[in-house]
Amino acid sequence: MKRLFLIGLVLFSFIQSTQASQISYDKSDFAPIYSVIDDASFDIRYYSSNNFTGNKINGYKAPIAYMTKQSLQALSIAANDLRKQGYRLLIWDSYRPQKAVNNFVEWINNPKDEGDKSFYPKLKKSNLIEGNYIAEKSGHTRGSTVDLTLIKKDGSFVDMGGTFDLFSEISHPDYKKLTKEQKRNRKILHDAMIKAGFKGIDSEWWHYTLENEPYPDTYFDFDVE
Repeated sequence: MKRLFLIGLVLFSFIQSTQASQISYDKSDFAPIYSVIDDASFDIRYYSSNNFTGNKINGYKAPIAYMTKQSLQALSIAANDLRKQGYRLLIWDSYRPQKAVNNFVEWINNPKDEGDKSFYPKLKKSNLIEGNYIAEKSGHTRGSTVDLTLIKKDGSFVDMGGTFDLFSEISHPDYKKLTKEQKRNRKILHDAMIKAGFKGIDSEWWHYTLENEPYPDTYFDFDVE
């Protein structure tokens, strides 16, 4: 009887977990970032091979960045703030289809494909999931997360002390060995994003999610096109 009870409890927990989130293909509440922030620049890494897998990623059929309309309006507030300080936004990634996340996991599980080691120079490939660098579910897929950095109004580089998707402690927002300029630049981006209603994470200085995201339990899977 006790064994049957435990089996039933496991099944109940699985059903509850499955019902807690859902996959959607409805893109009606999404808009491209350029439609609201017309001076943003884009380097959509997963549309190209310039990423840790070394390959173009499933679901990226165009170099376009989408977000939910609510998060995009919040991002425009941050963009306005930064514009007054002499900066523009450079977007690396925003909405990410679930099939793209699945592609990451497939790559992780393929021992014959090391991808581009320059993105994880001091780690084993297997460490990328164990270290929470790559997950089977991503906030990006909910549509209100963005990976971004600052550029100057003329498009020139702003030194953040590390690049996008570098799986290293260097990418931690509070990394201690940054120069004063690098710390200042990260803080400028951080302050503008927090003020606009976003929150960051401990492992990636470029990653922000809308605090009150509209679809906290929905993972989208329409193509970026």
